[in-house]
Amino acid sequence: MTDRRKFLLSMARSVGLAGIGALVWSSVLEESVSASLLLRPPGALKEEDFLKSCIKCGLCVSACPYDTLKLAAPGDKKPMGTPFFDAREMPCYMCEDIPCVPVCPTGALDESSVSNDGILDINLAQMGVAVVDSYACIAFWGIQCDACYRACPLLDEAIVLEYGRNERTGKHAFLKPVVMPDVCTGCGMCEHACITEKASITIIPREVVMGRAGDHYVKGWDEQDQKRVANAKAEITQTEISKKSAIDSLNDDSGLFE
Repeated sequence: MTDRRKFLLSMARSVGLAGIGALVWSSVLEESVSASLLLRPPGALKEEDFLKSCIKCGLCVSACPYDTLKLAAPGDKKPMGTPFFDAREMPCYMCEDIPCVPVCPTGALDESSVSNDGILDINLAQMGVAVVDSYACIAFWGIQCDACYRACPLLDEAIVLEYGRNERTGKHAFLKPVVMPDVCTGCGMCEHACITEKASITIIPREVVMGRAGDHYVKGWDEQDQKRVANAKAEITQTEISKKSAIDSLNDDSGLFE
């Protein structure tokens, strides 16, 4: 009986440990997914580097005068102990002295990324970028609303209103909010102010929502961008079609365009 009891106890422990392991791993996976969508304080490093650098001290949270920042707690399905904010609930109020950043002891909040010539500048923050849901935003229905536009601290810079004729009524105008990603800091005041039941403008981390054209595309109107390819050598690929003029190619009856 003793051996049988030991065997059963051993089996029970194994099953219990396996269950705990599964729960822990499930929690880790949920946290990993959630982390990519979290809004971090101003100056936060890229998420992977941030998680390596943040020691979960909470100093940035304590320094925030508006209770914007929170520390992830058990059950939040977020990397526990790390700072984040929920723009719908409490946005970043763009403190000029950015008190949450200088107190960071590890550089997880990079002071240089929100500084201009050594002077802190909250307008350089890139906490996220606002994205408008044109299907839910009532301004796109033709109902006049500029709540997000008026709430934006960078008025008429980060969010502009695009005027357009409402063809449905023939007499009203659309005032559609359009976000300027290069200017938007991701403070979340627009999301906080949105009047729809669920916000029709949402702050999303930039690395999640922003595209990247790649180095092989150049802005022809941007002198700084053109400098990148100043010494590049052009390589032209010749095809049977490109050897001819555009007119000849269009009039070609060789079957290339069939």
